[in-house]
Amino acid sequence: MFEQSGLYEADALVGFASKALEAVGISAHIARNVAQILVEGDLLGHDTHGLALLPAYLASAKAGDMALDGSYKVLNERPAAALWDGGRLAGPWLITTGLQFAMDKAEYCGCYSLSIRNAHHTAGLVSYLKPVIDRGLFGLVMVSDPTERSVAPFGGCQPVLSTNPFAIGYPAAGGAVMLDMSTAETTNGMVNRLHREKRSFDHDWLIDADGKPSRDPSVRFAPEPGAIMPLGGFSSGHKGTGLGMTVEALTHGLSGYGRKRQPTGWVNNIFLQVLDPAAFGGGESFALETGFLGEAIRQSKPADDQGAPPRVAGDRAQALREARLAQGIPLSESILAGLYEWAISLGLVMPESI
Repeated sequence: MFEQSGLYEADALVGFASKALEAVGISAHIARNVAQILVEGDLLGHDTHGLALLPAYLASAKAGDMALDGSYKVLNERPAAALWDGGRLAGPWLITTGLQFAMDKAEYCGCYSLSIRNAHHTAGLVSYLKPVIDRGLFGLVMVSDPTERSVAPFGGCQPVLSTNPFAIGYPAAGGAVMLDMSTAETTNGMVNRLHREKRSFDHDWLIDADGKPSRDPSVRFAPEPGAIMPLGGFSSGHKGTGLGMTVEALTHGLSGYGRKRQPTGWVNNIFLQVLDPAAFGGGESFALETGFLGEAIRQSKPADDQGAPPRVAGDRAQALREARLAQGIPLSESILAGLYEWAISLGLVMPESI
């Protein structure tokens, strides 16, 4: 039986996930990359988009919905932009490869934009930011699923849009900025988790099919399903709807592989962009300016005298990453149960807690 608590070394979890992915036929170099990205999500505290996704990835690979090996195809290319077809390869490998390509190009051109269509699922977008930041660059990653309808437009009560996440990372003196957010009030992963655990949200982040606000995730699974509210909810959800439409324009629209084409299966379209501050006012000036603002935010007066001071996007995630690399990664009982089931099925040994 698996252990129901404890901390796990990141390297051990990467090794286990790599072996599991290889065991269902995924090539070794792709498997290792996917494992690293999933564990990076857990290191950063995004546990709905870490190893919690591994069982679904394994099942998808076994079912033939995820390509096991191969490479992308270049469909269109200019000096500072390109379109790739991902051939339903693992999203983590495609984004990692695409960002490496875009970083090299941006250091020459000043900026580079890449659209990738027909990828498999992409995991948590914050997991890709560190290599970009470490090179002193500005990175943007957007993802949308053209087969998914889970978010209502502002003023509506039927699901129309995807949750449409995006992530932004850039260097700053005093601590890098790492933003990862959905253009909806919550994620599908959190809806599914709370539904399994028979828990409700703390806020009215959902809307039922009759247009009533709800905290109950089961409205998404009703015969006539409700929806997640756009970012801003019932008061200013027009902003979230506009942001969500923009993400879909840059992912589905630019790739030419969106809702109009009616793709099937587990598919993501990706837009990523990298900018080199050295091509503008200079990398040092950029980091000083962004760092100055970050420090002003950290030093601003808390709204609650007893509360924590304001923090910059990414402060908590980076602190968690450092602590979890040193002390181990906590995994919930539900995540461990899913890993254990696949370990038994594939004849693998579960990592031991530390």
